[in-house]
Amino acid sequence: MHSIEVPTKTVIALASGKGRSGVAVIRLSGPDALAVCDQLTQGGAPLPHRAAVRDIVSPRKGEFLDRALVLVMPGPRSFTGEDVVEFQVHGGSAVIESVLNAAFETGLCRAAGPGEFTRRAFENGKLDLAQAEAVADLIDAETDLQRRLAARVYHGEASQVFDSWRESLLSAMSALEAVIDFPDEADIPQSLFDETYSRVEQLSGQFNRALASAEAARAIRDGVRVAILGAPNAGKSSLLNRLAAREAAIVSSTPGTTRDVIEIDLIVEGFHLALSDTAGLRITDDLIEREGVRRAVRAAAAADLRIWVEDVSDPVSTGARVVDGADVQAGDVFVLNKIDVFPHGDVDACVPSNPSWVRKSNPIVRLSAQTGEGVDQLRELLAEFIRSHYASDEPLLVTRRRHLDLIAAAQSDVQRALSGLRDGLGPELVFEDLRMAARHIGAITGVLSSEQILDRIFADFCIGK
Repeated sequence: MHSIEVPTKTVIALASGKGRSGVAVIRLSGPDALAVCDQLTQGGAPLPHRAAVRDIVSPRKGEFLDRALVLVMPGPRSFTGEDVVEFQVHGGSAVIESVLNAAFETGLCRAAGPGEFTRRAFENGKLDLAQAEAVADLIDAETDLQRRLAARVYHGEASQVFDSWRESLLSAMSALEAVIDFPDEADIPQSLFDETYSRVEQLSGQFNRALASAEAARAIRDGVRVAILGAPNAGKSSLLNRLAAREAAIVSSTPGTTRDVIEIDLIVEGFHLALSDTAGLRITDDLIEREGVRRAVRAAAAADLRIWVEDVSDPVSTGARVVDGADVQAGDVFVLNKIDVFPHGDVDACVPSNPSWVRKSNPIVRLSAQTGEGVDQLRELLAEFIRSHYASDEPLLVTRRRHLDLIAAAQSDVQRALSGLRDGLGPELVFEDLRMAARHIGAITGVLSSEQILDRIFADFCIGK
């Protein structure tokens, strides 16, 4: 595909996913979209908001390229707010490339950059910045919870809350502005300051609740990180394979087989769960294995939950759980593995249900990764962990780190304003704190966004979105 760099505002790209498919969607957007369509189609562009079958031809050679379903959506009644044309062509890579090259032959369009269609929708007022980010989240959604979270933001529910916060801040500022503009008025009622304090305090509480629910939204969007840890040959890889219901990791009786972090994806309680198998924790002179241990410790530190696997058939390794900072935390799960080596009736006698070296706050599961006995109990513990840590009755508004940082900054501004009101500081100082808070909240939806911020946000989008 050869895009001709021309000074044009009209862009084109494959809007559907790459790869072989029955149908592919090619999208044009910009002032010359209809002109490009006229040159590419026999019979010309169809009527607005009507689908029509057209033969796609090369403008230079007149060669037939494909028979497509063509839709024309004049601006501003389109996704981008500009004139938009979509070609639904057959989804072979050669067909797609031939249609794109034919469009470039007109000299009226260029290849769209990452996220350029969505950015144009934002710049033309069709979406705010939070909604634009939600487009990428909808595309990336792999679980229904991820889809629902992104859909609420895309639908504008989060933006309504952000806008109401900003309006409350502006209202409080307007009350203070009256005091600043007329400083010589002796009879400024105390009720004005009391009402402003009450309004800002309520807003601070709403910020706190949003920040408190941020971890649940993060877990939905980015997934819950779970690390499987333990001594060599404790059965960590076998447990990973059992939970994955496939041979995801190599299993060997040779200690130190796993030398890197192996990660698989599971869906538990609607959450994406990233489960990591790690190198066996032990002191070793082997440089490669030592690096594996270092990565295991790092995975443990980054995990939301750690599963410590103990080989109960080997009394030497049992209890050897901590290596250079990979400390057990409250809520971590202990797995007493290989109970299948004991005669069925002797499990209770041979494998303690509450070993002395396990903290009372840590749940314990006795299982066999080899046979699968007890693994369902571990699955239920994972589900319970997710329910207890990430279920939230609060609306989940903070879907991205950018939102979290801006709300946290606004909360700091608001706390300074409340302190100023309590201490009787000048209204000018309180006004400035509230102005900064309003600026931070407005940045979430793009009320005030620099070109550099927009470039960074839309660079993460894929081409054609």
